[in-house]
Amino acid sequence: MSDDKPNIPPTARVKLDSDALLANWRALDLMSGAAKAGAAVKANAYGLGARNVVARLVAAGCTDFFVANWQEAQEIEDLTTGKAQVSVLNGVRAADLPFALRSPAKPVLNSLEQVQRWKSSGRSCDIMINSGMNRLGINVEDLDAGLFAGMAIDMVMSHLASADEDGPQNGEQLSRYNAALEIVTGKRASLANSAGIALGSNYHFDVTRPGLSLYGGIQRPDLDGVITQVAVPQAEIIQVRSLQAGDKLGYNAQYIAAEPHKVGILAMGYADGYLRGFSNNGMFMHDGYLLPVLGRVSMDLIAIDLAAAPYLQEGDWVDCEYDLEVASAQSGLSQYELITGLGNRLARDWT
Repeated sequence: MSDDKPNIPPTARVKLDSDALLANWRALDLMSGAAKAGAAVKANAYGLGARNVVARLVAAGCTDFFVANWQEAQEIEDLTTGKAQVSVLNGVRAADLPFALRSPAKPVLNSLEQVQRWKSSGRSCDIMINSGMNRLGINVEDLDAGLFAGMAIDMVMSHLASADEDGPQNGEQLSRYNAALEIVTGKRASLANSAGIALGSNYHFDVTRPGLSLYGGIQRPDLDGVITQVAVPQAEIIQVRSLQAGDKLGYNAQYIAAEPHKVGILAMGYADGYLRGFSNNGMFMHDGYLLPVLGRVSMDLIAIDLAAAPYLQEGDWVDCEYDLEVASAQSGLSQYELITGLGNRLARDWT
């Protein structure tokens, strides 16, 4: 008797484009000028699969990766050891030390307490400066070069809060960060995220840390025409219905047919990350035909209008309009929420 699990075909998936991912990283690396682009792969590479993303980017020449915690560092350790450096952005708690001290990854030290916790290890680390975002990081006024004496500091970094806008905070943070670099000495400096790369060479320093734009996000007009869509959700039609004029569709009858037409029922819903903001707003596509979402998105099911493609039938697959800028406008969700929220029930299909 075989112990092999049966192969159950998915009813919904995310088609992921390797070429687009690598093209985005290369474009961001080029935009970074003299700096080298790393890659933020926290949150399972923004939901697309950290191991698949890291393996591809290592092969393309990426040598710096950024994760949120030590579990994420451990997940990619075999892919990066000896090939790339990994920075753990949330730092090191006392509970992390047993693993962190034997991990090849580096903590990003975010507080004076973390500095003291790590200082005696003699191991490499990064330092996070709070330049005005007031989340993690050491305040500039608390810096003293003596605090870091004898430490093996690789990167001194900070994080831009509003790089997707042209307000004064960007310049204020840059000024505070430059002041911190006069006090804390590391081998390398790093400030810019994806949007920060587009702010220009003053923000690039030695290493940039793109995240969302690797995966198709466009936060500034400068990135239009540079960044390519990576993820396209797809769903199978599991039933075709014929509505008559006056028929009500879905929860709370949020759609009522004005005339007879066909609808397709898709096995995907808000449990898969396609949230209710797409109700009566989202769009699917097939062979260039637009297939609007009708009624309320429910947990496991979506209804789409087949009026433009009445030939579609049970078993056919349709593409979700998931260009992140477009989908954000449709749903009212941020591009970050859209990409990281794609659910685990969706099979990941790299092409």
